[in-house]
Amino acid sequence: MAKGISLHIGLNRVDPAHYEGWDGTLNACEADAHDMQALAKASGFKPMPLLLTEKATTKAVSLAIKKAARNLAKGDIFFLTYSGHGGQVRDTNGDEKDDRMDETWVLFDRQLVDDELYALWGGFKTGVRILVLSDSCHSGSVVRMAPPPMISGGPRARLMPRAVCEKVEAAHQALYREIQAAHPGAEQARVKASVLLISGCMDNQTSLDGEHNGAFTEMLLKVWNRGKFRGNYKRFRETIVSRMPASQSPNYFCVGGRNRAFEGERPFTI
Repeated sequence: MAKGISLHIGLNRVDPAHYEGWDGTLNACEADAHDMQALAKASGFKPMPLLLTEKATTKAVSLAIKKAARNLAKGDIFFLTYSGHGGQVRDTNGDEKDDRMDETWVLFDRQLVDDELYALWGGFKTGVRILVLSDSCHSGSVVRMAPPPMISGGPRARLMPRAVCEKVEAAHQALYREIQAAHPGAEQARVKASVLLISGCMDNQTSLDGEHNGAFTEMLLKVWNRGKFRGNYKRFRETIVSRMPASQSPNYFCVGGRNRAFEGERPFTI
């Protein structure tokens, strides 16, 4: 019988000591993590401890993902959700051909570079299914093209402002270069598991925060409707998109071993 493990990460702020005085305050990321953990439990997953704000460090996140990789075998599933800011640092290992920027999750103590995350996927065994829901702005083009993080008269966007990105990278250049050097060409590494990611928005859009949930997470929960949704992952994503404004269209893409059966499953199937 297949096994399901889940991990839920939500940051309502970050450590200004690393982010050059910026604390990235958001309203709804911790609530997103709690609500997604409740969904996971109801679907039969065994959740790992929540990683909220101060506990959502790069070490804690990496160790939790590595623990899941050790405990899952072919046919099992790892369900990971992230709610928080997205950011970027300049690519130095040549694996980002389009914009020459590495995308990041803005964790409490520092940014988790996409090279690191990709290397973590490489630790999972062949045939493991990995579902990632990221309610954040996390592509280089989002950071370059999006409006400021506080939209006049509306909610915050979940992205680290470009000026803050540049300031943080300049102040901690040695750290991020060391991380990139330790993961040369990670995005070309072979990932044996099947990773399906549904993110909060397309590359040229922003994921918005909210009063209780982020806009993407709020609509996802409504469409899921406590398990009444019927359809596969693509249908799930399409239904969410159809109910959101044109300014925010959740993205869908796969990494690693393509698994059509996985994509054809009803969401959150163990």
